[in-house]
Amino acid sequence: MTATAAPVEARTDATPAPGPASGLRVRLITALVIVVALAGTGGLAFHRVFALGDLVPVITVAAVSPVLLAALLSWPRRRAWPLWISILATAAAWTLVAGLTLFHGDFTVIGGALRDSWKGTLTSLLPAPGRPELLVLPHVLVWLAGVAGAELTLRSGTKAAPAMPAVAVFCVALLLGVGGPGSNLPVTAALVGLVGALTIVRSGGRPLWLLAGVPAAAALGLLAAAVGPYLPMKGEAYDPRATVKAPPPQQRDSISPLDRVSAWLQTPDQQMFTVHADAPEDWRLAVLDRFDGVTWTSGARFVPAGNRIPDDVHVRRTRVVQRFSIQDLPGVWVPAADRPRTIEGLAVTADPASGVLTAAQALRSGQAYTVTSMVRDYDADQLAAAEPARDADAQAATTLPESPGTTAKTAQVPAFRTLAEQITKDQDTAFDRAAKLADYLRTAAKYDVTGLPGHTYAQLRYFLARSKRGTSEQFATAYAVLARSIGLPARVVVGFRPGVGGNGSWQVRSGDVLVWPEVDFAGLGWVPFFPTPEQAGASNKSDSVPAGETQQKLEAAQKNAAARKKAGGSGGQGATPPPKAPARRAPVADGTPLWAYGLLTAPALPVLYLLGVLIVPGLRRRHRRGGATPAEQVAGAWKQTREALGAVGLPATAALTAHEVADFGVERVAGVEPHLRPLADLVNRCRYAATPPTPGAAETAWRHTDEIGRLTRRTVGPMRRLVRRLHPRSLSLR
Repeated sequence: MTATAAPVEARTDATPAPGPASGLRVRLITALVIVVALAGTGGLAFHRVFALGDLVPVITVAAVSPVLLAALLSWPRRRAWPLWISILATAAAWTLVAGLTLFHGDFTVIGGALRDSWKGTLTSLLPAPGRPELLVLPHVLVWLAGVAGAELTLRSGTKAAPAMPAVAVFCVALLLGVGGPGSNLPVTAALVGLVGALTIVRSGGRPLWLLAGVPAAAALGLLAAAVGPYLPMKGEAYDPRATVKAPPPQQRDSISPLDRVSAWLQTPDQQMFTVHADAPEDWRLAVLDRFDGVTWTSGARFVPAGNRIPDDVHVRRTRVVQRFSIQDLPGVWVPAADRPRTIEGLAVTADPASGVLTAAQALRSGQAYTVTSMVRDYDADQLAAAEPARDADAQAATTLPESPGTTAKTAQVPAFRTLAEQITKDQDTAFDRAAKLADYLRTAAKYDVTGLPGHTYAQLRYFLARSKRGTSEQFATAYAVLARSIGLPARVVVGFRPGVGGNGSWQVRSGDVLVWPEVDFAGLGWVPFFPTPEQAGASNKSDSVPAGETQQKLEAAQKNAAARKKAGGSGGQGATPPPKAPARRAPVADGTPLWAYGLLTAPALPVLYLLGVLIVPGLRRRHRRGGATPAEQVAGAWKQTREALGAVGLPATAALTAHEVADFGVERVAGVEPHLRPLADLVNRCRYAATPPTPGAAETAWRHTDEIGRLTRRTVGPMRRLVRRLHPRSLSLR
């Protein structure tokens, strides 16, 4: 008996010795428990993809269930069922468990969720939302790791092989979790320790001796944790999300928040929402970065978000926690202080570029959620030296298309450019020019809630040249157009002033609505400017709270910059140099990238191979038994017999006679002689007799063949049968 077959042979022995059998059972049970821990640990590597609260229950069920099922299939019979039975049973069990636990009995969506889960995970912000259609991915991977590890434990004597499926799951989670929060080091250390423990348990020895291996496995895991931080890791980790095409811009609401501003200001005391926060801030609602000469729209690419929104630039931040209670705020845009980092209590989608949040459905009264934002702190010296951003997104934020139907004589953009250049001609730096534009609008026009709404080119020209009265809608959009005309990347933001109140609680009303522009500076990101006069955003009551200290310092820095003159005197052309050509972006493959097909195909290949080695031998036997004539059926029975005897060492050569094959089989398989020698005689008569064999002779040949196969399988150990079954020659149909 070989060392690898010892565990299985011990279970199949009808009268095992009490001592050794008991030790084998202890080792086997211990190994299965470690396999459960390995599968669960491999699945916990998804903690950088999903929040632990969503992940742990799913991983626990997926790790325990398949191992328990494999043990139950093996234990009552004291030996494992055929592999194909185990595969069918675990597939049915997974469908049942996933349908009941993840999808709450809706089995019809399992196939689609399993197919789309990888793409949904790659296009979600990390940590991804804990939705069933996404969690099904770690669930099925951990389940496969558990069942593969359990089958290897029960069917072979290999030491570390049962741990390899869990390691494979860990590698997949490692790839999908690039950029997510947390560290993989604790999971790696635990995985190393468990692999060591499994190897010790599978190496044999008395149960008491195995206890001595526990400290060794623990020491191995601690060593991995201690050494991990000092390993030489160079370069940035490969992020598969960089190759996945982002979703297209979406119109999240049929009515733009910018178009609601005028109506809100006409009924200024409408209760929109209440905020409990660490400090008063402007509550951002929507970012509009596309202008066609008529309408400002959002180019945001919203993707599902869990409870974390990634940051955009590395600047100094102040942490502000806000608790929102919605009262009468229409639409799907979710207010929050810039820039949100975490959100709890509301399922949202987020734009990774701007941090803007939207809900799946229109907000309703009584909804509450908590947002933690990192509000930017600006340094006056950095602002003074800031230059406009020149990346592709910034270049897109400098475009000003002419209105449809405009001719060269009626072109409107040159008029805005001339005015902007005249306003900023005495300013030396880009930040000074941006600040000067805001200062000009604050002093050249008046805030008036009765001003004509709208922000087309024609309406803005009327606002700047004639009426000089408007709301923050006109001040902010006029600023953005003027800034873009001289090469400053600008966009428009719709939000609210802090509101009325104090002591950490503010009531925000419709009259607190505010629109402001932002300019993109290299290294600083989008910096807000405030061209609307001071009284903007106040409702009929005069107790609206001013913005926080950070914003007040920013406004002061902008006013100081607006007062500065161009170095060396006044005059001269101060317009921003023409923008450089947009930087070429790396080409992004349209549709699903090739690596994604590889990711899908790689796990499917072993499954297809296993299905092949399970199904093809049955088809081959059926083909041989169903020959067109009795002679062909007898020849098929002989091929089946030679194939079975190959497990005990029969050479594949055709040079052996039928009786030589029979002599070989009788020497190596006990009890086969009454069937093998008569079958050899039948084969010789079929080959050399003058009359062809009868159908009865063919039936007799196959009865002998079936019995020879049964006796041979009893002689050959399960490990050798498994190896032969998995060999590529099992896929032959001849």
